[in-house]
Amino acid sequence: MSYWSCPRLPDELRDSLLPGDPEDILRIRQALVQWYAQNHRRLPWRETHDPYRIWVSEVMLQQTQVNTVIPYYHRFLDRFPTLQSLARADLQDVLKVWEGLGYYARARNLHRAAKEIAEEHDGQIPDAFTDFRKLPGVGEYIAAAVMSIAFDRPHAVIDGNVKRVFARLFRIETPVNSSNAQKAFRDIAGELLDSTDPGTFNQALMELGAMVCTPSNPRCGACPLMPFCRAHQTGSVSEYPGRAPSRTIPTQHIAVGAIRKGKRVLITRRKPEGLLGGLWEFPGGKVREGESAEQACVREIKEETGIDVEIIGRLTRVKHAYTHIKIVMDVFECRYLSGKVRLNGPVDSRWATIEELERFPFPKANNKFIPLLRRM
Repeated sequence: MSYWSCPRLPDELRDSLLPGDPEDILRIRQALVQWYAQNHRRLPWRETHDPYRIWVSEVMLQQTQVNTVIPYYHRFLDRFPTLQSLARADLQDVLKVWEGLGYYARARNLHRAAKEIAEEHDGQIPDAFTDFRKLPGVGEYIAAAVMSIAFDRPHAVIDGNVKRVFARLFRIETPVNSSNAQKAFRDIAGELLDSTDPGTFNQALMELGAMVCTPSNPRCGACPLMPFCRAHQTGSVSEYPGRAPSRTIPTQHIAVGAIRKGKRVLITRRKPEGLLGGLWEFPGGKVREGESAEQACVREIKEETGIDVEIIGRLTRVKHAYTHIKIVMDVFECRYLSGKVRLNGPVDSRWATIEELERFPFPKANNKFIPLLRRM
């Protein structure tokens, strides 16, 4: 059975990009794998062949640096050591362990996928690309990475590191963030992939981008592919990879309230889907044009929860950035006045003591001010 996932390049495009001597492709593979054997980092997910643990690492490593991931990886697997234990877990427990790592859709999808595997695949992670690719949250990159590393299937991986290496190695003009970049780089990766040991080749290529062929100040003298690198040969390494202009990230002004009722404060839980889905937060929302943050706080709390509050004072201002938006959050200490909680938007609520807040998963922006609540 063939597991080939990368179409071959048209001959004319292949001839213009890849080495003219077919032996050079073999030399590139050998040089890369030999370098990796001697220089790769000892990372916990490289010490296992368990597809579940490899999968968890690849999910966590999306959009997140290795050093940040390592402690989360250990904590997650201490809490959910097997796919079956993750499938049985409550989503709130999963989100709490994930808390602070960000991009929470990753955790929700991993949890959903584990349940689906437990129910529909007898608890066995599919070892075919097409079946694994159908699981929640599994895109082409994760499918290729897990299939090649855990199951030795010849699927090429494409991430930012790989694109940067290829862009310099072959002087590829395609901007790495353009809409057609993925296919262009995937086709080249398919031509170069060492199908006899695809997992090692893929990891070596990504490691080279992370450790040597870095975005700035690349260590060309330490690169095993320097003899083949067209950008190095032409003194144009700094010109690659090309990037299309990025759009400006908007900033949103938000007002939230820490509503005090005796020794408890009100928290609400977001819908399970969408940005920060399933997490708990303090009620509030967007500040409208012509509205003060204090007015927005009182209004949003009334609209979301049905209760009336008054502002005692300003607690702090929090700034936080997501990939697509930046927020400026004004946080107010509020006093409960009247009304019964009737939710409009959130799916759950709790009047919790400050000590009990430790049990709930919150977005990072909320965790930035929760320590201040102990002074209330």
